[in-house]
Amino acid sequence: MKEFRLRLIIIIAAIALSIYLLYPTYLDYQNSSDIKQDLASITKLLKQENPDLSKAQIDKILRAKEDSILAANPDIVKDREKRIKLGLDLQGGMRVVLEVNTSKLLEKLAKNPDEIFKNVLAEAQQESERTDESVVDIVARKLSEKGIRLSRYFGTIRDDDSQIISSLNESAEDAVTRAVEIIRNRVDQYGVSEPSIQRQGSRRIIVELPGVAREEEAKKLLQGTALLEFRIVREADFTFPIMQKIDDVLAGKMLDSVKVDSVNKDTQNAPSDTSIASSDTTSPEGELSEEEFKKEHPFFSIALLDPQGRSADAYVKAEDRNKLELLLNRPDVQKVIPNNVEFKFNAKTQKDGSGGEFYVMYMVNKEAELTGGVITDANANIDPNTSTPMVTMTMNSEGATEWARITGANVNKRIAIMLDGAIFSAPVVKGKIPGGRSQIEGMGDLNEAKLLEIVLKAGALPAPVDVIEERTVGPSLGEDSINKGLLSVILGYALVGIFMIFYYRKAGTIAAASLTFTILFVLGVLAGFNATLTLPGIAGIILTIGMAVDANVLIFERIREEMSTGKTIKASIDSGFSRAYSAIIDSNITTFFTGIILYQFGTGPIQGFALTLMIGIAASLFSALVISRVIMDIMSSKNISVTVG
Repeated sequence: MKEFRLRLIIIIAAIALSIYLLYPTYLDYQNSSDIKQDLASITKLLKQENPDLSKAQIDKILRAKEDSILAANPDIVKDREKRIKLGLDLQGGMRVVLEVNTSKLLEKLAKNPDEIFKNVLAEAQQESERTDESVVDIVARKLSEKGIRLSRYFGTIRDDDSQIISSLNESAEDAVTRAVEIIRNRVDQYGVSEPSIQRQGSRRIIVELPGVAREEEAKKLLQGTALLEFRIVREADFTFPIMQKIDDVLAGKMLDSVKVDSVNKDTQNAPSDTSIASSDTTSPEGELSEEEFKKEHPFFSIALLDPQGRSADAYVKAEDRNKLELLLNRPDVQKVIPNNVEFKFNAKTQKDGSGGEFYVMYMVNKEAELTGGVITDANANIDPNTSTPMVTMTMNSEGATEWARITGANVNKRIAIMLDGAIFSAPVVKGKIPGGRSQIEGMGDLNEAKLLEIVLKAGALPAPVDVIEERTVGPSLGEDSINKGLLSVILGYALVGIFMIFYYRKAGTIAAASLTFTILFVLGVLAGFNATLTLPGIAGIILTIGMAVDANVLIFERIREEMSTGKTIKASIDSGFSRAYSAIIDSNITTFFTGIILYQFGTGPIQGFALTLMIGIAASLFSALVISRVIMDIMSSKNISVTVG
């Protein structure tokens, strides 16, 4: 046995390592079964106690319960990270097709875009959806037809149209490339196992997220542009007169002079800190009914002000926000609003004392003092003082220097922290802030704060992305695929094993046993490298089962030939293996190289098939040339007959 010791140690080590790598998969399967049973019991109980609950409400309760189970048992999460990952077709998840909005990118790059440019851009966007022509080329053609040079909106006056078109096409191409990388970074930080992110065509991106159950959360993560800005909130004595002018324009009158006090008096129905109530409707003209007040003051009847005059923040009921935005976008109203300021709303609604929801509207500078490009790190946590979620940010040296200058020059003023045009918080600057550390507040819960952390750390998308197609694969469909795939593997194994045993007798039994180890090694390698098992991957395993006995067939036929010449069993085994080596190695190497080519140039399912095929070839060679050889050598040394048919 000493002569076999090294090979036996290698075989036992390989088997032990494979079992060790597969053990987390076994534990996760057991834990998942227990969780499914618990959730099924909860579902049954909910339907009995609350038959009026909708499916969406039940799903929300079940997700919260599952999160609490995982939070209470961190070992389950650890096992899940080490298990064999399942692809979208096996465990369910999301498949989203995104398209980079090139027209928005051009709108952002354009200098002084006027109505002509906006109309051309809108027409180009519509035309590009019907044809394969790029938005850049369509815009260039339409402007040329109108006799307008591209330098009017892009580049410099010295640039000709061809140079500008080339530059814009490069920007569009770069935007898609950057979008792919940023989405990949976000998905990786989100914790999706083995996502598939591929570019399709000139501006589309296909994203597959196995195991993702919260579709809206995932879409928000993928589409968030993450344009972080720090803007100055204008003071009350600047904002109030502008609001009064807006109110006068909407009411059909225009006052030459406005006193802040009269504005406050006109809006004594504004909310307190905890409620929005329509109480007194006092105006300079005297007591007005609610309808008369709305007619006389159309702006202040919607944008309710603080009666104490502490700020110019306007409180807008959630149902009135769209109406107010339409009023503010009227051309006559835009004329009385200075070009360097605009109104913006906070990101989340707040509740008043009566349970109603409202937004807070601020007047902020149009130009940002600082943008999120200087953010180097972000962390979501709970504020120990207020027990509310927040995101702390760290800036680079350039951003820290600029932030110190901005905060130092605006002490006792408010700076709005805006993300994608919505204000998360507007804190008062107490003093100069050195070091470049700040925080964002205003998130609904810690999960929302973590999403914001991921987006800030991954970077901002160069242009918005639109969801073109969305498809969800249910877990039940994935479970059905797993069951059918396992059945196929078992049937393939059984048929090949029965044939080998029937045709090669004892030698065939050895081949069937080594085939078991081949499958064990394939699964162990998949688990060890955190690879993903998909339906095409299962097809690769089934093909491996069929191909794995090829080497055994060549060896056994050679052994038959040697035994027919009168050689002993041991001599026939030695000669049979040595003479079959070259044919086995040649055939398997060519197949392995084919797998490499498929993996390198294929996408998605093709890569899954190629990966399991390559692992299967290596595992089958080890089983046939090492395990089978050792078993046959031990049997021959013990004078146990090895029949080969």
